Amino acid sequence: MTSARPVPAGDDLPTGLHAALLGFVAHVRDERGSSVHTVRAYRGDVADLLSFCSDRGVKDPDGITLTHLRAWLALQNSHGRARSTIARRAASARAFTAWCLRRGLTAVDAGDRLSSPQVPRVLPTVLDTGEAAALMDHAAVAADDGSPAAIRDRAILELLYATGIRVAELCWIDVDDVDLQRRTVRVTGKGDKQRTVPFGLPAAAAVAAWLVARPGLLAEGRAAAALFVGVRGGRIDARTVRSTVHRLAEDAGVPDLAPHGLRHTAATHVLEGGADLRTVQELLGHASLSTTQRYTHVSVERLRATFAQAHPRASADAGS
Repeated sequence: MTSARPVPAGDDLPTGLHAALLGFVAHVRDERGSSVHTVRAYRGDVADLLSFCSDRGVKDPDGITLTHLRAWLALQNSHGRARSTIARRAASARAFTAWCLRRGLTAVDAGDRLSSPQVPRVLPTVLDTGEAAALMDHAAVAADDGSPAAIRDRAILELLYATGIRVAELCWIDVDDVDLQRRTVRVTGKGDKQRTVPFGLPAAAAVAAWLVARPGLLAEGRAAAALFVGVRGGRIDARTVRSTVHRLAEDAGVPDLAPHGLRHTAATHVLEGGADLRTVQELLGHASLSTTQRYTHVSVERLRATFAQAHPRASADAGS
């Protein structure tokens, strides 16, 4: 049985365009080491672009012009696509045309002067320290009933908040990746890059309790290596982790957030505690420091909100 392709698109393209699509997808998947979701997004975007160009008589990548690219993005806008979607598609087009030039498939890079719509910066949702503590306390109380699932959920929350790892990274942690004595965990991030992340005593205690309770959920012959398993005994999946975090946040009475919100929260709290950006970059596994810098904006906004609430001269009419 053959495995399903990420996106079944582009098969009806002219030979030259189809070959370029397959080559670019292989580049993103194999040379860049991108995740399945990233590969799927690139393939879908580029296949849609090439289909658009094919309908206008383009037979191979060298026939794609800046005019084609701009017309394709204009069509996305007329269909009511979100700015963020159009910006992503523009980035996909630029990556594809740059790759075509490097591979000698085109004489010029048609996407070199292609601009993207400005996407408003949306600050990530984060909990303050009191809300984070309330969430962890609630998970601990829920685990007092001795239920393996509740003990697991507490360990998941504690580890996500303590390390700032991604939900996919959490799901693929094996038991052997955890060193409770040194309080570190080895995770595999984007591009199959591994890093070792430290965690504190509360997370260590929660994970230790889960390792004791884990045999109560582990199914014989299934996911024997996995640190976290689902109720059916197999390796836990991201959907289960997301629903767990949403449910516990609601039950704890704190702002709703996804596992990625705990990643944002961890990064923000570490920065507010005095860590430098390079340290947080290494902790989170960011390839670029510019990605990490978003958390400085979060901290500034939190400072601004606190100032506006607490300082007697924060309002415009103060002292009038």
